[in-house]
Amino acid sequence: MDNLTKEFRAHLARLPVIAILRGITPAQAPDAARALVACGITLIEVPLNSPEPLVSLEVMQAALPAASALIGAGTVLTPAEAMSVAAAGGRMIVSPNVDVRVIREAKRLGLLSFPGVFTPSEAFQALDAGADALKLFPCEMLPPAAVKAMRAVLPRETLLFAVGGIGPHNIAAYHEAGVDGFGIGSAIYRPGDTAAEIAAKARALTASFGIT
Repeated sequence: MDNLTKEFRAHLARLPVIAILRGITPAQAPDAARALVACGITLIEVPLNSPEPLVSLEVMQAALPAASALIGAGTVLTPAEAMSVAAAGGRMIVSPNVDVRVIREAKRLGLLSFPGVFTPSEAFQALDAGADALKLFPCEMLPPAAVKAMRAVLPRETLLFAVGGIGPHNIAAYHEAGVDGFGIGSAIYRPGDTAAEIAAKARALTASFGIT
């Protein structure tokens, strides 16, 4: 297991949540990152369809103590975008789909790769290409029973993240179905939220895991 994978798993063990900050701006990014880390959420994703996402990645990392968080980008659709994320210092490549080229480029760059899957066929294709974890997306259309069935056929060590429509109301059901972590967007951040509002949402979420 390489050092980045060990670091990711350490963050995951503390709190299995990736905060998805879709729409964040560089001006908001440092305070948002500090608010999340203060509440125990240390895995952070900036989707590339946000305003100036690569700048946000850079200023977040500059605002936080070293090793206090693991930050990457979402909605990464091409190998060129993966290269841009790496150049900005991002260390996670999250996609809504399975593109073997993107997965392989992420791994070539020494980054973590989390492609989006919806079926067992996509899941095995992504794992064969070297994915580090699978993003089950959109989970609004994958109820816990479907996730449990998929978990039964995947290799035991596969990490599964539920993404899409996830919040305090359904975390327990997906966890029971075999999910290892959660990608959470609007339940943590909506464009324009202040740091105080982000912190309040983050505290409500962490309470779902028994953390206060």
